Amino acid sequence: MKEKSEADKLLEAVLSALQSGKPLTGKDGALTPMIKHVLEASLEGEMDAHVESARPNRRNGKGKKRVKTSSGEIEIETPRDRDGTYEPSLIPKRQRALGDSLEKKIIGLYSSGMSYQDISDHIDEMYDMNLSKAQLSAITDRVWPEIEEWRSRPLDSVYVFLWMDAMFFKVKQDGRVKQMAAYMALGMNVEGEKDLLGIYLSETESSGFWLGVLNDLEARGVEDIIIASIDNLKGFKEVITTVFPRTDVQLCIVHQIRNSTRYVNWQDKRAVVRDMRLIYRANSIDQAETELENFEEKWGKKYPAMIQSWKRNWEHLTTFFGYDEHVKRVMYTTNSIEGFNRQVRKGTKAKGALTSERALFKLLYLVTQKVQKKWSRPQSWSRVIASLMITHRDRLRLK
Repeated sequence: MKEKSEADKLLEAVLSALQSGKPLTGKDGALTPMIKHVLEASLEGEMDAHVESARPNRRNGKGKKRVKTSSGEIEIETPRDRDGTYEPSLIPKRQRALGDSLEKKIIGLYSSGMSYQDISDHIDEMYDMNLSKAQLSAITDRVWPEIEEWRSRPLDSVYVFLWMDAMFFKVKQDGRVKQMAAYMALGMNVEGEKDLLGIYLSETESSGFWLGVLNDLEARGVEDIIIASIDNLKGFKEVITTVFPRTDVQLCIVHQIRNSTRYVNWQDKRAVVRDMRLIYRANSIDQAETELENFEEKWGKKYPAMIQSWKRNWEHLTTFFGYDEHVKRVMYTTNSIEGFNRQVRKGTKAKGALTSERALFKLLYLVTQKVQKKWSRPQSWSRVIASLMITHRDRLRLK
């Protein structure tokens, strides 16, 4: 019978500990021996590379060192060389805390879009240790207390902009693959700082579910939203004004153009889009109405459904005409959240169908936290807020 490898023994120990209810972290945590093994394997690999490049230098026994990790303090064996020139990069000399521990590296790789198999291959190549999907899942599950705190955290009382959209992902359940909608609420506060306010999962997208999302935002401290930019989901704008009655709702112009051109023959699309541009790029609401009349006169007989779509949604398609150019550029489309969605897709596309709703939420949280680190305040923010202070001073609570 083939003798079990060190990695297999560690895996059995970790899974056994988890099944018995043992905590993952701490002095006697389930992950502690695995982290110790990987740290020591990494240091051994570093030493091999060092002595190979510094011959005739050679190994000279081992020392011991206590290192603080996110799983508690661990005693590890550290290799030494005869010349004393070895400088470990993972845990430098005199450093007693593991600032960038293995589990954080694994979580970072996972949130960058790597699959468990890719991460396992990477760890095997770097540290000569085989980690199974079960082990990697256990490590990434360590973020759940952080997730629970994040999803119930208090929010700002006022958001200048709110963008809302849903994305769809595949999730395995009861032996089949189903679609899950992930509702995303992205806000920008009075300081110009963007923040993903929440992630909410459901099997379909509906205005009724969005009502629950908005009620949750209200329960967590949101008292007012100045402008909400949304797509044209039926009943969506009514839901927003039910919870936040003073909010100005702007339907996304880009979505309107896409929906309108569904009615148009491909030979006419370029000309139709060009003429639509005259409507939403008008200098005033009066000019926009004139351009819509011209648009109807030119295309109304051929594409009556397209014209009716513009007329039916006119009130909320033209909300942005009540604001100056700096505010208009931020609010008249949902580009802010669509750009965010593209970054999320980039980080999730390698995962395929997720094993559960819990796994989907965990992945979305990790990916979005990584994406948010790159966000910055819009360069025009001072002009945006100055303009809004003229029209909405009583609602903006600047610090």
